[in-house]
Amino acid sequence: MAVISVRLNSEEEKILSYLSEYYDEEKSTIIKHSLKDLFEDIQDRETIQKFEDSTAAKRFLSAEEILKEIV
Repeated sequence: MAVISVRLNSEEEKILSYLSEYYDEEKSTIIKHSLKDLFEDIQDRETIQKFEDSTAAKRFLSAEEILKEIV
């Protein structure tokens, strides 16, 4: 397991302490969760981009268009 040192200014330390108390987790666990969340955001964006690229030629209907077809 790697050990790293992170420098935080006073505001960042307050935020980290608050989150640690709020979630009743160690500060290192809060940082790990944040890293996972950021990484998941990147993966989600990549998945969405792939979907949008594959459906570029397809047309999406607005809610109004769908309701017109139903009624």
